[in-house]
Amino acid sequence: MAELQRFHVGARLSEMAVHNGTVYLAGQVPDDTTQDIRGQTAQVLAMIDRLLAEAGSDKTCILMTQIFLTDISEIGAMNEVWDAWVPAGHTPPRATVQAPLANPGYKIEVVVTAAQR
Repeated sequence: MAELQRFHVGARLSEMAVHNGTVYLAGQVPDDTTQDIRGQTAQVLAMIDRLLAEAGSDKTCILMTQIFLTDISEIGAMNEVWDAWVPAGHTPPRATVQAPLANPGYKIEVVVTAAQR
């Protein structure tokens, strides 16, 4: 059986797990909830970059992304940040939905699955 690694393990969840060359990130949320959707999106994408690098991957290896927005009318502003971040030719399959999030200050949560390099 392939080794299972967990990173940043807490009492409730791990931030990331790697198994059989696949990287699974927990839902990433912003640290600074005073930011607008653009700021919160940039924070979350930077967290994803750091976690993927730690696992030996990067955003060109993303296999699937799920994006949760508390207000779907902000998808245009979120997409501006997303489009500037994701490399051309490496846009992953993606789902974006409106959903209430655990902290009322969160405007976005992003879940990523990626391949290791």
